[in-house]
Amino acid sequence: MGVHDVIVIGAGPVGLLTARLLGLAGHDVHVVERWPEPYPLPRAVHFDHEIGRLLQSAGLADRVRAISSRVPDHYEWRNRDGETLVEIDWSLEGSCGWPVASFFSQPDLEAVLAASLGELPTVRLSRGLEVTGIREGEQDVELTVSGRAGERHELRARYVVGCDGANSFVRQHLNSALTDLGFHFDWLIVDVVPHDGWDSSPMNWQLCDPARPTTVVSGGPGRRRWEFMLLPGEDRDRFNTEEAAWRLLAPWGRTRENTTLERHAVYTFQARWADEWTRGRLALAGDAAHLMPPFAGQGMCSGLRDAANLAWKLDGVLRGACGPAVLGTYTTERREHLQHAISMSVALGRTICVLDEDEARARDERMLAAGGDPRKALPPMPPERLGEGVWEATLTPPSIQATLTPQFRVRDGEVTGLLDDLVPDGGPGFLLLGYGVDPAANLTAEQTAVCDLLGVRSVLLAAEDQVHPVPSARTCLLTAADGRAGDWFAEAGVAVVLVRPDFYVYGAVADPGRTGDLIDQLRSDLAVESVPARQSIVG
Repeated sequence: MGVHDVIVIGAGPVGLLTARLLGLAGHDVHVVERWPEPYPLPRAVHFDHEIGRLLQSAGLADRVRAISSRVPDHYEWRNRDGETLVEIDWSLEGSCGWPVASFFSQPDLEAVLAASLGELPTVRLSRGLEVTGIREGEQDVELTVSGRAGERHELRARYVVGCDGANSFVRQHLNSALTDLGFHFDWLIVDVVPHDGWDSSPMNWQLCDPARPTTVVSGGPGRRRWEFMLLPGEDRDRFNTEEAAWRLLAPWGRTRENTTLERHAVYTFQARWADEWTRGRLALAGDAAHLMPPFAGQGMCSGLRDAANLAWKLDGVLRGACGPAVLGTYTTERREHLQHAISMSVALGRTICVLDEDEARARDERMLAAGGDPRKALPPMPPERLGEGVWEATLTPPSIQATLTPQFRVRDGEVTGLLDDLVPDGGPGFLLLGYGVDPAANLTAEQTAVCDLLGVRSVLLAAEDQVHPVPSARTCLLTAADGRAGDWFAEAGVAVVLVRPDFYVYGAVADPGRTGDLIDQLRSDLAVESVPARQSIVG
């Protein structure tokens, strides 16, 4: 029985992206999924600009754009009288170079991800295998899996990642405690395909009616979704029927004659997370680690952020470039970041799920007084940044510490595109980015060797019509195609930024001469013990 580098349990979007990222790095990955066929009906429908960038980094940009649609206008909240309570512009491009909001059907995304694994010689996907046993060893983990006919197999891997959903077998094995915010509401989710191309403006909106709060959103190209809150005393089973779905759709003009009902399901919206996401050679990701209400559209997005964070750390450990202790930072970084998303979702939910008439009237008056401005009308949100982990806190300005970096539009000769597409040796990896300066110019031979071991790429980003130094042999020269890059560096007050493989700021310096300090600190944070000797660096 051979030993895989990683076994991923679960072939949903999170498990498939985790396998894709590790496979692109050359690792032996086996994905095992309990169900023999992909689930054919919609579930997640939204991803944001950061997730677009992550899928782009996995080499899937064109395929993902082909199965998704961007929002052409805004997301609006209305009260029962049709008055606008809040209006959020979703028509813009986000800082990561992708639309602020894109919509899709989950089976389409899973098909793209699963097909992409077949392109990687070191990745295997096995369906119809259920994990029934886990035995942890010092050097590997042994799984017992059962086939559909009852046959049993033993599989071994250096690491196992449980992407196996809300009832995760891996989480149960870890016996991780759960933090539950006590937010529980039942909603009926109804997915349809209108025959008449029915749409609305805005495409996505929230009806804040205490008689029955209702959400209307895109379900991806050609699809629509309604979400109806169940009221106190209403029976889940009686609502989870076709008859109930058609009854609630009728006021919206949806009938069996003009619409196909794809799916109806009653969900209990929850807000909870596992306190422990890793132990030894086991890790959790996605719904196995956390659940949140859908009001901010961040459930699947948060899981894919898990995949990106965990994959680059596993890659470093598997290659021997990082010490195993770095895997502990996956929990501390993502758990705090995840709590921001959950707090946001719960705050929105508590504003929406108001059934008391007086409370709803007071909410409407307060939000109407804000003039539709979400910054004034909605509850204040905590800052969005990673928790304690692999990021530099001394030299880096507090305003950008452990925050998401933009993806600038750049030019390489006659070709203009997004930064990640034009950096040589593309794909996830550390990026040392200098604005108007060569970020590698002042590195010592040993620091350069650390960069080589960790796969740090160096880019000099030049402003239009400005004199810049001739880059060193290890540095790529790109030109900023608009003013966003200059504005970001100027506002942050830095000249060089070291970007992590998941696109968060590791560290940044105002003085390019201190760039080597970033590399030294990165080496310490990742427990890089030794690097190949180098005789000199090319300057």
